Order: sequence, then structure tokens, then C-alpha cells
Amino acid sequence: MAHGMKRLGTLAAAVLGLLLVGLMAASWLIDREAVRRAVETQIRTASGLDLVIGGKTEVSVFPASYVTLYQVGFKRSGDSADMLTAEALTANLGLLPILAGHFEITDLSLLNPQINIVRTAEGGSNWTPILDAIARSMKPGGKPAISFSEIRIMQGAIDYRDDARQISEKLSNIDLSLAWPSIARSFAATGHFDWHGERLESSLSVTDFVAAISGERTGLKARLTGAPLKLAFDGVIANRSSLLLEGTLTADSPSLRNLLRWTGHGPIGDGGFGRFNLKARANVVGESIALTNVNVDLDGNAAEGVLTYNSTTGRPTLQGTLAADTLDLTPYIGAVRLLANGARDWSRQAFDLRSLSATDLDMRLSAAKVTIGSSKLGRTAVGANLRNGALALSIGEAQIYRGIVKGSLGVTRTDDNADIKAQFRFTDIDLEAAVSEMFGARKLSGRGDLGVSLEAIGANPFSLAQSLTGTATLTGRDGAISGFNVEQLLRRLERRPLSGAGNYRSGTTPFNTLKVALSIDRGVATADEVQIEGPGTRVAITGTASIPSREYDLKGVASLVQVSDTAQGFQLPFVVQGPWDDPLIFPDSDILIRRSPATAPLLDSLKGHSARDAVKAVIDRFTGNKKPPSEGAHGGTTNGSAAQTPPSPSAANPPAASPSQAPANAN
Repeated sequence: MAHGMKRLGTLAAAVLGLLLVGLMAASWLIDREAVRRAVETQIRTASGLDLVIGGKTEVSVFPASYVTLYQVGFKRSGDSADMLTAEALTANLGLLPILAGHFEITDLSLLNPQINIVRTAEGGSNWTPILDAIARSMKPGGKPAISFSEIRIMQGAIDYRDDARQISEKLSNIDLSLAWPSIARSFAATGHFDWHGERLESSLSVTDFVAAISGERTGLKARLTGAPLKLAFDGVIANRSSLLLEGTLTADSPSLRNLLRWTGHGPIGDGGFGRFNLKARANVVGESIALTNVNVDLDGNAAEGVLTYNSTTGRPTLQGTLAADTLDLTPYIGAVRLLANGARDWSRQAFDLRSLSATDLDMRLSAAKVTIGSSKLGRTAVGANLRNGALALSIGEAQIYRGIVKGSLGVTRTDDNADIKAQFRFTDIDLEAAVSEMFGARKLSGRGDLGVSLEAIGANPFSLAQSLTGTATLTGRDGAISGFNVEQLLRRLERRPLSGAGNYRSGTTPFNTLKVALSIDRGVATADEVQIEGPGTRVAITGTASIPSREYDLKGVASLVQVSDTAQGFQLPFVVQGPWDDPLIFPDSDILIRRSPATAPLLDSLKGHSARDAVKAVIDRFTGNKKPPSEGAHGGTTNGSAAQTPPSPSAANPPAASPSQAPANAN
């Protein structure tokens, strides 16, 4: 048995040796020029293009069977421009066909190819005739034009130009393998390439290659993976009159902002647009993309609905309807600072309005809960329309400050300025929460209604404040103004006018009704009507407030409510001046002096001819001195007689005052 196996091995070795000797002999006997011509013919037939060889040709039959053509170019007959150029084209040959006298290419490899793809204005391509020819030859009954089933691209580049959309792109450092097994109808492409400075890994799988290049409907799977984006599509493709894709689309990106910047889209502000992922049913027809069953997550905000993207008009347009349980819009407005770091002055940082011109938008958004900074909104329905740099936001209804708000906001880009128009109506809101978040002051509580109609134009918040024009109305009920107690202050001053206000900047002033009507012209708000009515007081205020400097210049009258029809309540005029968040309140000193029994005569006399005697009388009353008899009898001296008449002893040394003549309290 062992001896038989040894003889069999010896025989096999002898046959193999003879075969190798025959191959080596054949390699010397084969006409290499015939091999080169056969390879060139097959390549020309397969591509349908003219093959131009500008360099040398290398032919090898054994041990490796290949033909390498250097400095090659492909172009359509009659064209001067090359559709494809390569530093080297290598065609590997099948060994067994060589022994039978046939030269068949098994695969091709292109070194440093430069591929030019041009999409015409009619929607065709410079490669369309070639693909049509390949499709005809690969259909059943057709004469196969391609004997090989794989093409490898090494260190290649693709230049793409779209004449219809005036777009040009470039893929570089392409390492790609294209394969269509002869025993199947499928097609696959895998590899890597660089685009816009990022290295991407890609894979493509087509169920029926012939159907795909013929424009027929067939299955398609595609994957694209890189640092900016992970993209996957699983569905079908067809390309009769226009490209058609139907299937499941998924996308994931660590930063939507960086993704848009990487793809060449314009900026979208400075806040938000971070982590993004999407899954939807996609229907692509030409340049229109319709997404249904959308599940999208952006910056932790998850929503469902439908989206449509269309660029057929030359300007990208995004439309859609989305619904969410919760939305946090803080990241998108966080970059817009109305106040400077000191929180007392308006910011002078210019608005970034470039995103208003990037695309057109028509969105409907609804949510059960919405967070905008410190504001918490309940069920909210918002519409956003952006067209040609003009943004219009409409709030159908939103629950805010435990009330309801409806209104609209328009922002139009005019050069570097933002032209803003706003109309809002707040109904039955919590005034404390509203005033605190809108104006940064916690001075007002209660329930009420607020209406504003405003217009402004400027490049930053300060210039908006300078140009602000419009009206504002506020009606409140059953609330209070914190910081001072008007009734307590009035009653103290009514009893003791010159006692001083004391620590009046504490306590609260309750009110039953509050009415405010403001007219605003170029940053100055004028109080057309400010009425505050409480259980024991009434307050009326007029004046102005500077919005750019955030300061009050107001005056008003505070009065105690009359206890009867015959008695008139105490009234005190006052002035309010200073910054919004810490104003100063000055009562009318003239009124207080008039109400004081001690100082009222002094104020009256200053307006007459007996000022000297009145001042002396007031001083005597404070010091306890009595007037001299001569002065009491004659009502004073004239012509300087007082200077010439020596004082009487009684005047120089007055007796002690009796209890009934004690000095009056200055209060």
C-alpha cells in the first residue's frame, strides 16, 4: 500500500512538472503582441470608449498572467476631453484560457484614476450611453461585452459637475472595489474615499445589477460611515424618467451643526443643533424627499411626524409637521443675549442673521410641555415659516404662566439689521412669573391680561431698544406690588408729615385692580394710563420710561380711600426715578411741609413780605422763646428800629414756659 502511494505521488509530481515546463514553454511561445491586442479589444468593447495609451505596455504570462497599460485614457468617439485617465491599467488574465489559446480578462485594476462625471441640464450623464450599452449586452440573449467581474480603483479621484444646479464636487483618495459575480445578477461596491476633508467608509449592494443600470426597479442597500455622519438606506431603486428611492432611512450624527457645515450648508446660529438621529420611511423622487413615520431626536428632543425636503426650485425648502411630548428650546435661544453681562444694560453684540437666508422653512410643531430658558409652557402649537430671509412665527395657543398666550412674531433680515414685529396676547396669566421672566423684576403678583404690539429694527438688542415703537396694555386683579406699602406710608405721613418716610421700601401694596396703558415711540414708553386701586389706597401715575437706559421718570399721586363722602382722603404726590430693578421713590416735600403745623406758616410766608417774622416765629416755636411785647403789639419793627432799640429784660431773659406753652412737636 505504501509502495503504491509512493508511485502515485511520483506520478503526480511528474505530471505537475511537465505542466510547469509546458506553461513556461508556452509563455515563451505565446505572441505577447497578440495578448496586448486582445486585452485592448476587450476593454474597448466593454467600455464602448476609445482607449488611448500614452505609455509603455507590460505583458506577463507566467507565473502571473497580466497586461499593464501605462498612461491610459478613455473618451467618447469625437470628444476631445477624457472621461477617465489612469496612471496604469492592469488586466489580469485567466491561466487556463491562455493554454487553450484564448485571452480573457478576469479583473481590472486602475492606479490613480481620474474620473470625470458630468450631469447635463437635461438630467442625463456623460456615462449614460456606456451604462446603456453594458445593460443591453448583459440582458438575456445579448452578447456579453464584459468577461471580467471586478474592477479595483486605487488612489483614485472623481470630479462631479452638475450643470443644472451649478454644483461641483470632488472625491479623492478613493480605494474601491466593484464586483458583479458572473454566477449572480448582484452588484457590490465597498471601499473608502475622502470628501470635504473627512475619510468615509462606504458599501453598496444592488440585487439586480442589470435592472439597476437599465433603470428598472431593484433592491438597494447602502451604508456610509464617517466621523460626521452614519447613514444607512435599505429599500429599492429605480431610474426611469427620474431617480426613485423607497425604503428605510436612518441617520446619526454627533453634531447636526457640524454636519451641515461639512456638507456646505450655511450657518444656523450659535446655539443647539448637536446630537442628531433620524429614522423614517423615505420616498425620493428626483430632488424631492418625503419622509413618513419620522422618529427624530435633536439635542434630546424627540418628535414624530412627517418631513419633506425639496430643492427643485433651486432653493432648499423644508416642510413638516412634528409632535413631541417635551421640548427644550433653551439651547437655540441661549446664544441670543438681550442683556450684557452686568444684567443692567442691553447687549451690543450683533445678531447673526445668516441662517435666515440659508433655506426656506414651513413647519408645524406641537408639544405637551415646552421649556424656554426659565419659562415653562404647557400644551403648545407653533407654526414657523421662513421664506427669502423673512421668518414668521405664529402661536395658535400656548399655556404659559398658568394662562394662555396667542400671537405672532416676525423677523426679517434687512442688510445686517433685524426688522422685528411682534403681537401677543396673554390671557389670565400669573403676573409675578410673567414680569419676572420678561423684565427681570419680581415686584408684581396677581392675575391679569397683557397685550403688546411692538416694532423695532436694529443690529443688536440695544439698537432694538432704541427704535422700539408700539403699544402695551396690562390689566391686573387681586394682586400686590412688593417693595413698599403705600397705605401704611400714607397713614404715617398723614399723622406726622415731617416724620420722614422711614424704611418705606419694604412690605407690599395690595390692589384690587391694576390698569396700565403704554405708548412707545423710539425707545421711550409714555404712561397714558396707570391706575392702581386697592382696599385702602388709589395710585395714579404718569410719565415716561427709557427703554434703552432702562430707567423710570415717573410722577404720580397716591391717596387714601375716602371713608365718607364728606371727608377727603389724604393725597401725596410722589416721583419715581432710577433703574428698573432698583428705582427711587421721592414723596412731594412741599405737601408734607404744608400739612405740618410747625412748618406750614414758614412755607406761606416765603411767598409774602413777612418772611423774616415768620422764620423767627417758627424758630421761637421750636426753641420755646416768646415774642417781645413790642413786637406782639406792633407786629414787628420797621426802618431798622429793632437795631437801635435795646432789648427789654423780659425779652432777653424769658420766663420758663408753662405746660400749656410747651414747644410744638415738629412732627
